[in-house]
Amino acid sequence: MTRWIALLTDFGHQDAYVGVMKGVICRIHPQAQVIDLCHEIPPQDCRTASFQLLQAFPYFPEGTVHLVVVDPGVGTSRRAIALDFGHAYGVGPDNGVFSQVCDRYPPQRVVELTQPHFWRTPHPSATFHGRDIFAPVAAHLAAGTDFALLGSAIDPYSLMRLPHLTYEVTPQGVQGWIQAIDRFGNVITTLPAALLAKGYHRIQIQGQQIPLVHTYGDAPPQQLMALVGSHGFIELAMNGGSAQLVLGCRNGDALWLV
Repeated sequence: MTRWIALLTDFGHQDAYVGVMKGVICRIHPQAQVIDLCHEIPPQDCRTASFQLLQAFPYFPEGTVHLVVVDPGVGTSRRAIALDFGHAYGVGPDNGVFSQVCDRYPPQRVVELTQPHFWRTPHPSATFHGRDIFAPVAAHLAAGTDFALLGSAIDPYSLMRLPHLTYEVTPQGVQGWIQAIDRFGNVITTLPAALLAKGYHRIQIQGQQIPLVHTYGDAPPQQLMALVGSHGFIELAMNGGSAQLVLGCRNGDALWLV
């Protein structure tokens, strides 16, 4: 049995959605410890959810259930799933939010959640699977329910994958993509720090050449820079400002390491 459930959503804090999910969890597993990982994922932004989950995943206790509800396809034919990573679990929609965690920590088992016995109701809302399916399943799993009982086994390789989450080496340099933008306006790329050993010196995006530095204070105020963030990826930042606002870029945009 595990007591830990890490909750990641795009619900924000203005409405009762997060609290309702916690209430459902507590009714099933009163001893559960629910950790609010983040509820400010931009609405329906599966790429940012995938990135944030990857950053948090290795820092939680063994057996933690990672409950992710960023679900633009709620009520459609997209699958509801649970994943067994061996040392942790995932529960959420099959829409790509688990893409990067699955790349780094391949799941041992995946099931489609087809057993209404573990849902809040056999007739879930078409707009709130977080309350009616995902939260109760996470609570049952944290309380010790056998993973295999939650649903029908599916092939992990059949899971939905988000596009442009890695990079491509070309004769002109390394093409990467933006995978997240944090609240400071730092633009986080898909380019890992290990690429810097190849001798690259700058990021090229939207006609601008942005130099690589070591830390935020290495650039004058209001100047764009590129550096390796604590997450291990190259990011674009501005000393005292927002790189995203200056560049006008969006999640998923392409860039180059040259």
